[in-house]
Amino acid sequence: MIEVENLTVKYGGVTSLDGMNLVFEKGTCGLIGPNGAGKTTFFNVLSGFVRPASGTVRAFGTNLLTMAHYRRARWGVRRTFQTEQAIEELSVYDNVAMVTSPLRGAARRADVLAAIEYVGMDVSPGARVGTLGAGQRRLVEVARAVAGKPRLILLDEPAAGLPEEETEHLSRVIRGIPEYTGALTILVDHDMSLVSAVCETTAVLDFGKLIASGPTGDVLRDEHVMRAYLGTAEV
Repeated sequence: MIEVENLTVKYGGVTSLDGMNLVFEKGTCGLIGPNGAGKTTFFNVLSGFVRPASGTVRAFGTNLLTMAHYRRARWGVRRTFQTEQAIEELSVYDNVAMVTSPLRGAARRADVLAAIEYVGMDVSPGARVGTLGAGQRRLVEVARAVAGKPRLILLDEPAAGLPEEETEHLSRVIRGIPEYTGALTILVDHDMSLVSAVCETTAVLDFGKLIASGPTGDVLRDEHVMRAYLGTAEV
């Protein structure tokens, strides 16, 4: 569904992505690697915030790199960020309703309310986001990602800083996203238990290079991955 060919991103003398070649299939895919490996840079390329030095990205037959970033949102790219983006002064409903959507009127309201219900929030849609705890605010951002008929959902460390109980709830939400939306979902996270629980396939970046990809269990047992990322001593 997403084909990445020879994707290279450079910041001055630093190569953040180095000739990345990868295919993301349907469902939920993981993208892992050490800090600075290029994961967020890759999301920034897909979102339209970073222009690569070379390469192509085709999503469902469409070349994303020729599309303006605001058109990508209309096309169906949704994203969460490492830093919280929910607007505290607005209600839960208004935060989710901000998403660019082809729906209008009653259909749009129904879609927004369905997204809020889907992520399992136990507060009123009219509650102001600034009154919510960190876990609930994170769910607001995920609700915003699944609303509005998305095609591609990018989740950038959604579980960061959450306690185990809230991470388990988030895991159930993420695991169900492809069925709920039909969208291809790519998850970046350092929590390997979360990645193992929700991702059918996983790719690994290290210093901008793709070092492994395939079924998640196989990738996490790969010796190269364990040495580069999971901390196993070099033999």
